[in-house]
Amino acid sequence: MTVEIVTGRGVYRLSAATPLEYTDASVLLMLAMERTDGIERVVTRWRIARELVSEPATTDAIIERIKGWLTREFENTREAALKAIRSERRLHEITFDQAHRGPF
Repeated sequence: MTVEIVTGRGVYRLSAATPLEYTDASVLLMLAMERTDGIERVVTRWRIARELVSEPATTDAIIERIKGWLTREFENTREAALKAIRSERRLHEITFDQAHRGPF
């Protein structure tokens, strides 16, 4: 599934970069955010506590839930992701749990 969001930087496509991963405590989603003109592609890791998602969790359902939150937080998320990749050589990780529920 590919979802588009409109940001101050243009239209971005959201899609899973890899299949969902499951741990005992969370669901991991690697989310690719790609500008529709192909100029930029950023991948982030999303860790969501299992108790916040309905089982079985699907990629489409998680992306749909994240979409509104990411539209509002896009600029901060994008900047943090680019900094993590360029400076720290790692993926930026966003965590949603009982203390920080985000869109869940």
